[in-house]
Amino acid sequence: MIEFTQRPNDYNPLVLAYIGDSLYDVYVRSRIISEHGGLSAHKMHVRAIRYVQAHGQSEAVKHIEPELSEEELAAYKRGRNTKSYTVPKNADVGEYRRATGFEALMGWLYVGGKTERMNELMEKSFNAVSGNIAECK
Repeated sequence: MIEFTQRPNDYNPLVLAYIGDSLYDVYVRSRIISEHGGLSAHKMHVRAIRYVQAHGQSEAVKHIEPELSEEELAAYKRGRNTKSYTVPKNADVGEYRRATGFEALMGWLYVGGKTERMNELMEKSFNAVSGNIAECK
């Protein structure tokens, strides 16, 4: 595992979101390959987008937020409340901020060495979004 030079709270929340976004993306893509390995790469990519775009992450964090500890909630809120100068065209500001908070939380857990908890929350998030996708079909 990588050794970080600072404590998780010492990093800018957008830096934590930067790594958290990548970690969740790898988790989602790994789950999709594991569960749907027979699909084409394009179809896997289309499925992955549902989870990793701002809307999917915003829905995921709504599901896990009640289970967060005070420290985890603080890390999420630091990311959510950080000023971002861009918003993707496929998301509203609220969704984008919640998604940034979700990513920052994942980064905070990873940098803090709490990978077991990070994986637990990623699994719950993935399953919550999967349920929402199934309801929309």
